[in-house]
Amino acid sequence: MSDKSVESRRVRVWDAPTRLAHWAIASLFGFCWWSAKSDHMQWHRIAGYGLLGVVLFRLCWGFLGGSTARFANFVRSPIATWRYASKLFARDRDRSSKPIGHNPLGGWSILAMLGLLLAQTVFGLFSVDVDGVVSGPWAKWVRFETGRRFAHLHDANFHLLLILIGLHLSAITFYRLARKESLVPAMIHGYKTDVSTEAPPSFVPWWRAALLAAAVCLVVVYITQAKL
Repeated sequence: MSDKSVESRRVRVWDAPTRLAHWAIASLFGFCWWSAKSDHMQWHRIAGYGLLGVVLFRLCWGFLGGSTARFANFVRSPIATWRYASKLFARDRDRSSKPIGHNPLGGWSILAMLGLLLAQTVFGLFSVDVDGVVSGPWAKWVRFETGRRFAHLHDANFHLLLILIGLHLSAITFYRLARKESLVPAMIHGYKTDVSTEAPPSFVPWWRAALLAAAVCLVVVYITQAKL
């Protein structure tokens, strides 16, 4: 099927909670990086708590959100992902069969990113600096040596995140230059000009996101203030 045989249409792809979570994660991760480098550790902790909250929200939204936000709709099997990847560089690739939301490679990238971010925040909760002065709220529950191991994991995981972010940015550039698909604008305003034959995405009421956000805030407050 050629591109001309399918009528292009402007379709809402991403709901507001998904987009807000995306940009909040990017902003908070960058702020965490800056605050650690500039030794603003109080701000680093606060931003880390915020990042934990947004990651927890996005993980839950992957089960409760609209169709394009749900993991079940974009996390494919390894075989399906390989088939998609094998056709990625084909010049005659059928654009009418491209996914409306995340493609299979992007789906696994989202899972990896959320997994590493969750691990990063959890490691930070237990981390202790070399002097034992700056520490996470759960560091008091473990021995100093264990807290230092968590600090090393926190640092090592950060470099894995940088690698994954680099791959993510490279993929965006590839799609823009090689496939003529601009992915960033859709994550800002939520719409794509689509030529696929898929049905338009479905979305859920805004109050579901509001209730989930409130619940996540309570969980993060409890986590950061919990005492034995």
